[in-house]
Amino acid sequence: MKRIEIGVIDPKDEQQALLDWAARVDAGEKVADADSRLSFATYSQLHAALTDKRMELLEHVALHEGRNIRQLAAALERDYKNVYDDVQMLSALGLIEKRDSGLFAPYDDINIHKKLRRAA
Repeated sequence: MKRIEIGVIDPKDEQQALLDWAARVDAGEKVADADSRLSFATYSQLHAALTDKRMELLEHVALHEGRNIRQLAAALERDYKNVYDDVQMLSALGLIEKRDSGLFAPYDDINIHKKLRRAA
């Protein structure tokens, strides 16, 4: 099962985590392969990028791979231009891939989280 972790993380915290990981690699520590991740600086940014309509579209693509934008617009009873724009955004985020056979969702599972408190 291919999974992506989507979250809200302070850019400074994310930078520090990356620096810590790089230091461990430089020190010769064997580290696990990085998980697929998508981070937003604020919940507002996450919600603006992953709207209800885009999540519905993403779920539909995952269940009906190989369709084109016109077929998706018809199936979801949405305007072609809006679906086109949403596909462009989801593609830019890496959540939809364009293949010769049509559109494809590369992940089986999406985990969305937001930390409320920093670890002590």
